[in-house]
Amino acid sequence: MGLRGAVAQGRVSDNIGDNGAAPLSVSELSAALKRQVEGAFGHVRVRGEVSGFKRPASGHLYFALKDADAVLDAVMWRGSAGRIGFAMEDGADVIATGRLTTYPGRSKYQIVVENVELAGEGALLALLEKTKARLAAEGLFAGERKQPIPFFPRTIGVVTSPTGAVIRDILHRLADRMPTHVLVWPVLVQGQGAAEQVAAAIRGFDAIDGQNGVPRPDLVIVARGGGSIEDLWAFNEEIVVRAAAACRIPLISAVGHETDTTLIDYAADLRAPTPTAAAEQAVPVRQMLVDDLTDLSLRGARAMRRLTQENRLRLGDWGQRLPGLDRLLAPQRQMLDDGAARLQQAFRLRLAEGHRALARVTGALSPALIANQVRGARERLDGNWRLLGALDPRQLLARGYAMVRDAHGRILASATAAAAAGRVQIRFADGAVDAVVGGAPPARTAKPVPPPKTPPPTPPPTPQGDLFG
Repeated sequence: MGLRGAVAQGRVSDNIGDNGAAPLSVSELSAALKRQVEGAFGHVRVRGEVSGFKRPASGHLYFALKDADAVLDAVMWRGSAGRIGFAMEDGADVIATGRLTTYPGRSKYQIVVENVELAGEGALLALLEKTKARLAAEGLFAGERKQPIPFFPRTIGVVTSPTGAVIRDILHRLADRMPTHVLVWPVLVQGQGAAEQVAAAIRGFDAIDGQNGVPRPDLVIVARGGGSIEDLWAFNEEIVVRAAAACRIPLISAVGHETDTTLIDYAADLRAPTPTAAAEQAVPVRQMLVDDLTDLSLRGARAMRRLTQENRLRLGDWGQRLPGLDRLLAPQRQMLDDGAARLQQAFRLRLAEGHRALARVTGALSPALIANQVRGARERLDGNWRLLGALDPRQLLARGYAMVRDAHGRILASATAAAAAGRVQIRFADGAVDAVVGGAPPARTAKPVPPPKTPPPTPPPTPQGDLFG
């Protein structure tokens, strides 16, 4: 207690009923009151209605507990506030456990609450109805918000405890009816932090976009087994209800047994009486689908046969009403015959016209005209032939002329060119000799050079007979 405390406590005792005692300071009296209150009321349980509830950014809770005749201020530090299993709000009937203390700064006493719970099932139900009415007024339970449950979901997300019988029942029933891909998001389903985990799981499934290898669920089931209203209270929390109402994936609520009702049931798109029933409502029975498809296939085949038969009868009736092929083609055949006859007649007329044109041309070509043309051509050919013979160098050599060439074979047409060449070759009609111009004897005797083999002139052609003879 300390010397100052002991002195102050003694002075307080002495001061009581003694007007002559030394006065106490305000701090001394406040400290003494604090010790007395905390010593006498170190652990209390008090029931009252929550009033003036506040939750500042610090996380501490400030409120008052009241009844018909009195009000008690209360404070709950952040460490203890995190353990509350329900949403504190004004009007809640609660039982608070803690210790009384004074607040000298304002000359008031208060309870420091360490734990708080709802005061009985009646209080829980009253709080539930109050929260339900408030959320319903916001439209979170409106029927037009409900989404249709897909007939055949390929992927189902399940929010539940991973260790309970609920998930086993759901998986077993899904396997019996229609094997489906299931994603399980494990959460607490009761107690402190359960509501936050359930809400986070619902939002987590809704955030999957299917781009990272994890398929986006076509359906979400939120499930847990039965229990008391306290056990199921997490599914009455506003955070869970709002997450279910905002979920863009169709959601089935399967919390508790048939008689259990929580607020998430009103926000969900469909309520199932049990988790097993949720699995039954989620997928159809595979064998029933197979039977339905088989029945539809048989009915379709019968309908097709009946339709084919009716069309065949209808076609036969139409065929009898249609004209025969000969009647349909008779006009075209007649038109074809008329066209062929006109074409043949036109061909004969064109051929006769051609014969007449040819006769006119051949009549202009008389035999005498042709004979004169042939005769003139023959005379021109004979004259050219005689001229060719006169210009043949062999004819000149035969008449005594000679042809002089130099060593390079060039023809020398003058004596000057022959003298300049020195050595020359002189060709006669019967051969060639080498010679030296200037009187010097030749270096060698040239062998006779046979004349070049020039083909003899072609005799004139034999006159052609008369074409018309």
